[in-house]
Amino acid sequence: MTLIAIVGATGTGKSDFALDLAESFDRTGRRAEVVNADAMQLYRGMDVGTAKLSVEERRGVPHHLLDVLDVTDEASVAAYQGDARRVIDDILDRGRVALLVGGSGLYVSSVIHDFRFPGTDAAVRARLEAELAELGPGLLHARLRAIDAETAAAVDAANGRRIVRALEVIELTGEPKAARLPDEPVPWRPHRIVHLRSDRAQLVERLDARAARMFDDGLIDEVRRLIPIGIEAGVTARRAIGYAQALAEIRGDATRVEAVAETQQLTRTYARRQVGWFRRYRDAVEVDASDPGSRAGELARQTAID
Repeated sequence: MTLIAIVGATGTGKSDFALDLAESFDRTGRRAEVVNADAMQLYRGMDVGTAKLSVEERRGVPHHLLDVLDVTDEASVAAYQGDARRVIDDILDRGRVALLVGGSGLYVSSVIHDFRFPGTDAAVRARLEAELAELGPGLLHARLRAIDAETAAAVDAANGRRIVRALEVIELTGEPKAARLPDEPVPWRPHRIVHLRSDRAQLVERLDARAARMFDDGLIDEVRRLIPIGIEAGVTARRAIGYAQALAEIRGDATRVEAVAETQQLTRTYARRQVGWFRRYRDAVEVDASDPGSRAGELARQTAID
């Protein structure tokens, strides 16, 4: 198989494991390239808060779909799906291995599964977004739950954009299930999934330390540089975990202690949702995030044989 998705909760070491795997492929005589599947790493200038690898840290392995959006752009799963599949097709056409790496579950699923996105309607979207601004995500999520409890259970009750999109799809198609991923998704093309798993207590400790370190490593300065180019007007970027809290500190709406604590809490919650999402991948190869190196060579050799 020449398409491998490397997934897992934030903080489990997906980027480093992907590089280890790419180097293992090199030793088998095959080259591998990384395709980013982290929604926030699509944004130019959002580096510290997304743990984006610098060019020097990429060990010479080509990386794709990093730094492709301005902070004023709205991230779209449908657009990402098309971009990622074109990049992957190009990598495979050149005889190389494509490593799809990231923790944004819907982004990964949109690529590896034959998932088709319903269209959109500007008027319906504008009306629902106006209701979101007036009523807040809680009431709209309750509406979604009344229409389709299964879809609502899969959508974070605080994620207004996802709630609006689900309601829009249901209204346009007349089918509640149209806003869900299929229960038994059909693969887009043959692939293997590697799921990095971590002991929960160890992961929480690591995530809390990383959130605090982001602020120590210059997140506030990074956000200050992004303000003149429009992060406060960005639909997606300004809501990113860490960035929203940094903006609050800069505005004087939160202290450093409060900004760090909220970032830690939201990161833990996000990691729990990621773990739940990636449990759906029942055929995934599970790798212990505390000792992933031993599996990279084995997986490369198995893939070369396959």
